[in-house]
Amino acid sequence: MKLLWDSALGLLVVTGSLLGLTLPFGKLATAAGVPAMVWAFIISLGAGGVLLCVLLLRGERVRLTAHKLRYFFVTAAVSYAVPNLLMFSAIPHLGAGYTGIMFTLSPVVTLVFSILLRVRRPNMLGIIGIAVGFAGAVMVAVTRGEAGQPADLFWVVTGLLIPVSLAAGNIYRTVDWPEGTGPIELAVGSHLASATLLLAGILALFGIKAFAPLGGVPLVVIAQVASASAMFAFFFRLQAVGGPVYLSQIGYVAAAVGLFAGTIFLGEHYQQMTWAGAVIITAGVFITTKAQSQAVAKPQPA
Repeated sequence: MKLLWDSALGLLVVTGSLLGLTLPFGKLATAAGVPAMVWAFIISLGAGGVLLCVLLLRGERVRLTAHKLRYFFVTAAVSYAVPNLLMFSAIPHLGAGYTGIMFTLSPVVTLVFSILLRVRRPNMLGIIGIAVGFAGAVMVAVTRGEAGQPADLFWVVTGLLIPVSLAAGNIYRTVDWPEGTGPIELAVGSHLASATLLLAGILALFGIKAFAPLGGVPLVVIAQVASASAMFAFFFRLQAVGGPVYLSQIGYVAAAVGLFAGTIFLGEHYQQMTWAGAVIITAGVFITTKAQSQAVAKPQPA
């Protein structure tokens, strides 16, 4: 266990795999009639609750300020509630594997946003990576989900909005991070804020009866909460060991787990173009990651 705790590669594989399990778990839950909003609530409440217990056991507290409250709720909406709602709504129509491919676009879209908002200037390699990733995304989008079951364009666009929301969250968390606050405290506050927003939406739109289908998949609920909580524990360790650029690669592992789990365990089938597009997207993201590494390593002019 200690070897894993100190290994960036090992932590990357474990963290990305745990993130990828969210996709097949989500498909099983929605197939059992659990509304997408309820499943997103379960993840936020479970992860936030477990991490809060960890924080308290370490003798730490969440100290609320106006800045932190704003950060919690904006992050909750953009990074957790909205992407999870989009993901679990799209999975029944696109398949777990196809939806998982959308995770690989997040670093590319993040870099595009950072360019538009002048957060950072890309080098030529970064521009090439964006172009390659975009080409792969077009190939995947054209296939429209599982082979022989083309989804409506609406659901394809819904899937493509997942990396857009995640990228917006990446930029916001960087720009507005409260000074002197640790990542676990921010994760706890953001997840519990997400659970609060989702609970309000569930009660307003569906009522308490929306939670009834959870009784049909108790083991999936337990497995999802356990994997989400463990994922965030490894996530923060990976950030410390590997750094932010290395951390961004968990999307590749998550997409691979979702694609293979959907194919092997859930009986999903995808066209060759979908697989080819996924490979091209991955190549594009590796290029942008390399470009980011060069930008960090290059000394800035005085």
